[in-house]
Amino acid sequence: MPSFNLNFQAERDRCLREQRLFEDPEFPAQDSSLYYSKRPKQQIEWLRPAQIINDPQLIVSGQSRFDVIQGAIGNSAANLTLRDELFYRVVPPDQSFVENYAGIFHFQFWRYGQWVDVVIDDRLPTSNGKLIYMHSDSENEFWSALLEKAYAKLYGSYEALKGGSTAEALEDFTGGLIEYFEVKEVSKEQLLAVLVRGFQMGSLFGCSIDADPNVTEARMESGLVRGHAYSVTALQTVQGPHGETLLLRIRNPWGNEQEWNGAWSDNSREWQFVSQEELHKMEFVRKDDGEFWMSFDDFYAEFEQLENCNLGPEVMNEIAAMTGVDAAREATAWTSFSTNGGWNSQQGSAGGCRNYIDTFPNNPQYGTYLSLSNGTVENDGKCTVITAVLQKYRRELRTQGLESLAIGFAVYELEKSLGLGRQDRSFFEQSKPVAKNPTFINLREVTARFRLPPGNYIIVPSTYSPNEDAEFLLRVYCSGEIKAQQV
Repeated sequence: MPSFNLNFQAERDRCLREQRLFEDPEFPAQDSSLYYSKRPKQQIEWLRPAQIINDPQLIVSGQSRFDVIQGAIGNSAANLTLRDELFYRVVPPDQSFVENYAGIFHFQFWRYGQWVDVVIDDRLPTSNGKLIYMHSDSENEFWSALLEKAYAKLYGSYEALKGGSTAEALEDFTGGLIEYFEVKEVSKEQLLAVLVRGFQMGSLFGCSIDADPNVTEARMESGLVRGHAYSVTALQTVQGPHGETLLLRIRNPWGNEQEWNGAWSDNSREWQFVSQEELHKMEFVRKDDGEFWMSFDDFYAEFEQLENCNLGPEVMNEIAAMTGVDAAREATAWTSFSTNGGWNSQQGSAGGCRNYIDTFPNNPQYGTYLSLSNGTVENDGKCTVITAVLQKYRRELRTQGLESLAIGFAVYELEKSLGLGRQDRSFFEQSKPVAKNPTFINLREVTARFRLPPGNYIIVPSTYSPNEDAEFLLRVYCSGEIKAQQV
């Protein structure tokens, strides 16, 4: 897999000494950086920002969620701008078009458990002098276009970014752990609890409505768009015409007039009942900017998927070390465990799912001890646990025809007498999992949240079928204390 060996400071210093603009040898301004299978329709010309417009700037008067107009990763980049400490973790502030400019920039991404520094030049793909991918609503602002170029380099090409979800990009920008909720399969109370607790703990949220198989991004009468990634950027209670009402602020990364047109939309009568002071506090504006408010009840009725990006303690510590901002808030409510693993058919560790009981015990096994912490919200003697298995490198390997495998995991409770040792076939024949992800699926990552009493457990990640090789990252977040190791 690609390594990113360019040193930003060293390369910039060399270019300044030699009085030349940097050209990236790892991600050249040519077709291979644009696509691997489908050539763009437009005639592409690679231009530096100064060739596109006078007075280019990296950031114009502070970054905002309106700096990002639809691109493959638009929504996640917009989410980044909601929190300075998250933004500057990804977009280091030691670079500009003015001071020490040498046509070189760098961005930092979380890549399968490690933060990597991706160095690029500032030659951007254009058509007729205009950026063809992600861009800002300020014509001379370039942080979002350059961020997207670095992200394309991370995965090999701009085309490789297509088909990636908002959630994947959000994970790569924050190092957070993503949960997926089918809105209609969760009670209103549960979903509201996830949102309220998530906002308290600094989570980031995305949402969507199922796509219409016959129409790409079909526009609905309500103004919402099917198969389109939105972000949830705020939660607010107001006094409306029917008393206290919970509102969500939603953003469409197209950044245009395509907005919700129901109750609490920009021009609806409900806003007459809200004071000017409250409107100012909510940053409410009537503008065709892709951002709108809607009631939680309407959100529950209209949207079908919600994604929650949980920020764990190691992410928060990393942010604090890099930016000097202690962003922990209440996120330290999580303790976490993460480790790299793999399924290897030659080594006999690719056992497949429990349907293949002869080989299932050959999969990697992780002995896990959970204990309660003080002050849990539920007070029911159980720990909240989020477990995630992420298969590495599959997007990068798509150019070789390798797609994501169907993956999953199962969690088994261990009696104290068994300790945390490796378990054999007889154990799995006699035991039922106490938790697992809902279904084996060919996503980059599978995740599940559940509640378990303190004690000893074994976690078994697997592919659906035996003898399928892949590397993975296992992560476990716990509301109590967690200790784990491969056994």
